[in-house]
Amino acid sequence: MIDVRAHLARKPLLFDGGMGTYYKAKPGTECEQGNLLDPAGVRKVHREYLAAGAEAIKTNTFGLPRMAAARQPDWQALARAGWKLAAEAAVETGAAVFADLGPAPDTEAAPAGSIYTAVARCFVEQGAKNFLFETLSSDAGVLEAVQAVKAQVPDAFVLVSFAVLPDGYTREGMYSKDLVRRMTESGIVDAVGFNCVSAPGAMRTLVQQLGSTALPLSVMPNAGYPVVTRTQVKYQGKPEYFAKELARIAAEGVRILGGCCGTTPAHIAALRAALDSLPAVKKAAPAVQVSTPEAPTVEKDDAFLRKLNAGKKVIAIELDSPKDADLTNYLAGAKRLQAAGADLLTIADCPIARARMDSSLVACRVHRELGLCTLPHMTCRDRNLNATKALLLGLYAEGVREVLAITGDPIPTAERDEVKNVYQFNSRKLAQYIVSLAGEGREMPSPMTVFGALNLNARNFEVELRRAGEKLENGMSGFLTQPVLSEQAVENLRRTRETLGERAKILAGIMPVVSQRNAIFMENEVNGIHVAEDIIEAFAGLDREQGEALGLEISLKMAREALPYADGFYLMTPFNRVALMERLIARLKTELLQEQ
Repeated sequence: MIDVRAHLARKPLLFDGGMGTYYKAKPGTECEQGNLLDPAGVRKVHREYLAAGAEAIKTNTFGLPRMAAARQPDWQALARAGWKLAAEAAVETGAAVFADLGPAPDTEAAPAGSIYTAVARCFVEQGAKNFLFETLSSDAGVLEAVQAVKAQVPDAFVLVSFAVLPDGYTREGMYSKDLVRRMTESGIVDAVGFNCVSAPGAMRTLVQQLGSTALPLSVMPNAGYPVVTRTQVKYQGKPEYFAKELARIAAEGVRILGGCCGTTPAHIAALRAALDSLPAVKKAAPAVQVSTPEAPTVEKDDAFLRKLNAGKKVIAIELDSPKDADLTNYLAGAKRLQAAGADLLTIADCPIARARMDSSLVACRVHRELGLCTLPHMTCRDRNLNATKALLLGLYAEGVREVLAITGDPIPTAERDEVKNVYQFNSRKLAQYIVSLAGEGREMPSPMTVFGALNLNARNFEVELRRAGEKLENGMSGFLTQPVLSEQAVENLRRTRETLGERAKILAGIMPVVSQRNAIFMENEVNGIHVAEDIIEAFAGLDREQGEALGLEISLKMAREALPYADGFYLMTPFNRVALMERLIARLKTELLQEQ
């Protein structure tokens, strides 16, 4: 078997191409199940790639981490069979065999690290010395597994490959340069690279943007971009083009090459011929130097952030966007709240999964016409990465400098047969992605400030606190809390400040209850809100005027108790009652925030 390190010191290493898109599994079965159900067919694919000139082949086990996470009973048998078939095929040529691990889901119940480690150890037991972690959108758990492999097989060769879109980000919003840097700095990964998602030309650009790398770099692009028909997915990239582009990449210093989706033995054979005509060793390509005009001066923050970061108590107020296409009354209400002393207007993103005017568009309009700082909520529910990025760039261009990243309420069950939820991110990943858009050579001149939600009424508040810490680690700057309407919520706010310290900006949620019916509804039908029983009972028999008066007093009481642990207040407007919130802001300023 080829010694991978010795080979790379002399010349590039050529991998095989796609397995899942080339091997034709029987209907209703997954490609990996062919290891047990059709071993001759899988072995035939391996041999075709070896005959085409591949010097390294991957086991037919890409989906094993996902299967292991799902506790599919035959995953270990599939691993053993997959290793055996690849090893038997490689004997004929002496090719290197890489244990192939695709992405693992990362959950609290089954962290990615534990899944990768379990699968990798199964291959170690079969005698594996080479490992490929591929098509990853995140590095979650990878280094943990690599560490476990190296503990058992010190001379193991580990290649980690990320699926990076042409703009330099993975589907989970992680920046390619950051991922390569972390793998390099780990000291335990032997090679790093990109595969899948992008075609050869786009991948070459990604490599050029990286410049020189301390680790050997791997590139395994798709044959092209998929064409989807009713019954199948086809890749139209021709072997000749594939080989020409990857030979250029190899000439610029990439040491490991191969193919991913849509590539066939014909692609690898063409690449083999192209590589054989190249000199033995070339230096890595320098980073692309792009000539850009001098950037215009950009406002990097706003009055709200400057006040907050100066240690002054701020007032943010939420006003739900209209259910129709008329912003006239909304803008008038926002103007009144601005005049009353609100520092920031927050706009919910289709709360409780009911369509309203888009929060980001409303935020831009308010900021443009009133000059009021805005904080649009951005859910993970209805947007994939492309839609999210496009919206963020538009917000920044319009002067909006902060967003609230939340997972979002799911679409009600009755609609799920017709409307699909999109959850490409969770709030932590979304925050990380937003922050990553700023930096040298990236899309934004300065980072946007990302806030998150904090549920003071969570049943298991220990978990909520832990997640808050994780959100801070992923780039969030602070939190807007659910309404403080109980003594327990105040206590949990105190614990939050004690646990997170001053690194987290906390705006305590204050929402006036206006009637007993309103209180009962919030207690029973709004996730994340708990109204103390004595508050519910206090509203019995009150008319509208009396209810608002009592709601105002309770809000002031809650605000007073929350103030020592908060950097300001997040006021939620009930039923768009702007006049009530004007009164609340006035009293907050005169009775609690006199020093400002």
